[in-house]
Amino acid sequence: MSENEREENGFLIREDLAEDFSEPETPQRPTTAQEIFEWLDVLATAVIAVVVIFSLFFRVATIDGRSMNNTLYSNDKVIITNLAYTPQYGDIVVISRNIDNSVDSVASAQVPIIKRVIAVAGQTVDIDFEQGVVYVDGKPLKEDYTKTPTNLQYNDGVQFPVYVPEGYIFVLGDNRNDSLDSRSARIGEIGLVDTRYVLGHAILRIFPFNSMGLLD
Repeated sequence: MSENEREENGFLIREDLAEDFSEPETPQRPTTAQEIFEWLDVLATAVIAVVVIFSLFFRVATIDGRSMNNTLYSNDKVIITNLAYTPQYGDIVVISRNIDNSVDSVASAQVPIIKRVIAVAGQTVDIDFEQGVVYVDGKPLKEDYTKTPTNLQYNDGVQFPVYVPEGYIFVLGDNRNDSLDSRSARIGEIGLVDTRYVLGHAILRIFPFNSMGLLD
């Protein structure tokens, strides 16, 4: 037996390899405080990510007025988005009426409005005000979402039928006899809305809570 070897329990053990047979160290479990801190760190990261995503792609808009009854009511809150958005028939959209197309300077301009898209570029809108029926490309619309028929006509320069050129949309409020919309020249050129002024598509009502749900 060499000087680097020893006998133990009938086994010949080399001293220079003895450390290889030592018991492995048991890893220390993190303390309760450490675990709580780690969970808080993960939670904070998730909250920050949600806030950043929401602020970039979504906004909350508050309804003001009766023009969208009975779909939306004053003080309802909705989430709007303009992420890869192109207006389509039936969409509910928020439209800026500020010269800088923002919701930040309403003190010096008019508050944004919310309406429903009735026609897009390339389509023609006509309205039979006596019957209260809206036609798009000669076909009457089935509008279960309206509160009243479309009997109100503004005599301020909008002449029907109206052709919608590229870059514009034609919008109406669901409360047809109490809505300032594309029937009036006060909304835009011959009543049409420039799509550059569409702040976003209203996709979800979040308040009041008992009416929370998807729109359109």
